[in-house]
Amino acid sequence: HMISSKRTSAHVTSFAEVDVTGLVQLRETRKAAFLASEGVKLTYTPFFVKAAVDALRDHPLMNSSVDGTRIIVKKDIHVGIAVALGKSGLVVPVIRDAGDKNVAGLARSAAMLAERARSKQLQPDDLQGGTFTVTNVGSLGSLMGTPIIAQPQVAILATGAIKKRPVVIDDNDLGDVIAIRHMMYVSLSYDHRIIDGAMASSYLQRLIVELESYSVESAI
Repeated sequence: HMISSKRTSAHVTSFAEVDVTGLVQLRETRKAAFLASEGVKLTYTPFFVKAAVDALRDHPLMNSSVDGTRIIVKKDIHVGIAVALGKSGLVVPVIRDAGDKNVAGLARSAAMLAERARSKQLQPDDLQGGTFTVTNVGSLGSLMGTPIIAQPQVAILATGAIKKRPVVIDDNDLGDVIAIRHMMYVSLSYDHRIIDGAMASSYLQRLIVELESYSVESAI
């Protein structure tokens, strides 16, 4: 399947850096209460999926497929999430109608699919119908990745490990200052037959805005 994807799509990967300090603070503040109220752990994956979905709304061509000479733009957003099965590989179950869910809803869906995947209870329908894919390579320790597109989709997002690093930020009072921030890389592999670098960069910038908008006061 991966070889077929490489032969079918002209793969290009673009990268961006994100300051997720606010997101880290939000998760650390809420994770205990979230587990108590929802019964599942609050991971970073639902936040990544939510940001990816919000960016897709402004870039509908990313949520499409190519059929010969036709481009089919999908109305609904069904997001595949890569789930590692220990050291034996991975599967990509699909969160249906991800565009209709908030972070809490995405967290519940992701947790359910991950549990079913690891207990070998996934059904064939759970693995089909995705229109976009998010793979959290950072959960396994990778800083970044160049993922292969899951056909017949035209794009896949990889989110890297979150690391604390000294970075230059613009302070309203002090100007440019060096601060310790939680940083991560994101990478978008896309089908260059229909998506160019300008659109990919625009998508990543929209994604960055969403991920950097979180704070401890944000609703989930």
